[in-house]
Amino acid sequence: QVRVVESGGGLVQAGGSLNLSCAASGNTFGINAMDWYRQAPGKQRELVATITNGGSTNYAASVKGRFTISRENAKNTMYLEMNGLRPEDTAVYYCNVVFSWPRGGVYWGQGTQVTVSS
Repeated sequence: QVRVVESGGGLVQAGGSLNLSCAASGNTFGINAMDWYRQAPGKQRELVATITNGGSTNYAASVKGRFTISRENAKNTMYLEMNGLRPEDTAVYYCNVVFSWPRGGVYWGQGTQVTVSS
């Protein structure tokens, strides 16, 4: 059993910043990577950023240079520092936890709302 909980969402003006957190608890042995996704109304869920246990990162082109993903492996916690926020960043942000072989498995949090006003 794995619990994944996001936090840190809120309302911010364009150009502002927010910091999101994702904490995994329960049976967390074997986490390989943690990812941030987001889904805006009427749009498909999209990958925002990824970080592996080794620290390799990947970003969507739309957030590259503005968002920074990080992770504290010992705490099974992932962060997303969001700067220069734009109205188009408004979405529910979801944490995704991916487990390595041989355990496998993917777990999602419930999401945290980020709203950026003009």
